[in-house]
Amino acid sequence: MNDFNQQYAPRSGQMDASIDQGMRAFMMGVYSKLAIGIALSGILAFVAGSYAPLTYLLYGTALRWIVMLAPAALIMGSMFFMRSASPRGSGILYWAVVVAMGLSMGIYFAMASAQVGFATGGTMSYMAITKAFLVTSSLFGALSLYGYTTKKDLGPVGAAAIMGIWALFAVSIVYLILPALLPNVTWLQPGGPMEWIISGGFALLSAVIVAWQTQSLRQNYRVMAHDNRSLSVMTNFGALNFFISFVNIFQFILRLMSSD
Repeated sequence: MNDFNQQYAPRSGQMDASIDQGMRAFMMGVYSKLAIGIALSGILAFVAGSYAPLTYLLYGTALRWIVMLAPAALIMGSMFFMRSASPRGSGILYWAVVVAMGLSMGIYFAMASAQVGFATGGTMSYMAITKAFLVTSSLFGALSLYGYTTKKDLGPVGAAAIMGIWALFAVSIVYLILPALLPNVTWLQPGGPMEWIISGGFALLSAVIVAWQTQSLRQNYRVMAHDNRSLSVMTNFGALNFFISFVNIFQFILRLMSSD
């Protein structure tokens, strides 16, 4: 019996090679879904911000509140409705967030068309959007490569970043009403230091999450390599986490490039 196992059982080197090959294919699947999501959201943003009748409908009427709040509502809702996620359900969630985020970011193209800027100053332009996208893409690639290759356990710092993101999200919700309640506090007003702190905090924590999420996907793949259902769900959630982090970093860099 031992002779049979020795003769036909895969050698450890062969198993490792198989795992590594499968992992690369899995990671490419996550990155491909992310790339398609970014492209789709970019197209939707451009159309929403450049086609005048649609721009007015989305950002000039009461519908703008739905457009702006939909991404956050979907992400928050997923905490309750995706506790036992299926491949189809997690896929629908991903594409719903992509579409909602694309429509909400159309405001940047609308600002570029109108040649107006953030409350922090400066003027939005198509060039600033392009540069911010390229810088974000390069930074994202470097962070993900680090997470893929590092031997250091990023789990503790990743968990801290997740908690920090949710804390900042709560702060940002409160910040929506503070300027009206405290109109004399200048650093709380739109374009003030508090807005920069929140935006920069999201970008910094999202950068940490990119590296941690990449490492986490690698580690989880080794556990679920033969569970196709779990891998499908993990692909969708991996792309979703990457997408949200990408957008957070992009928005801060765009703010920097559009300010005086």
